[in-house]
Amino acid sequence: MLEIRPNCEYCDKDLPANAPDAMICSYECTFCVSCVDNQLHNVCPNCGGGFEKRPIRPQSAHRTGTGLVNSPASTQRRALKYARDQLPAFIRTLSDIPPDER
Repeated sequence: MLEIRPNCEYCDKDLPANAPDAMICSYECTFCVSCVDNQLHNVCPNCGGGFEKRPIRPQSAHRTGTGLVNSPASTQRRALKYARDQLPAFIRTLSDIPPDER
């Protein structure tokens, strides 16, 4: 089950569970679409993978045991795992390679 992290790991923007601009990689690293497009160029700075739009978990339980009411979003904020000055070189090595070929 997705952790639904509460913030962009790059700019620390709040990304609540219903945020339409939340992007995740396959490890659930979470960033806002602005940072993915303008800073990271679709390269996860933690794993090198690409990003997809994070799904929105329904607020209500439309089926028993589902929804945010039963599986709440995480409240643990995350930060970049690597220093910002290390990111440009890493991103340059991968940004021209499509995510499915990395």
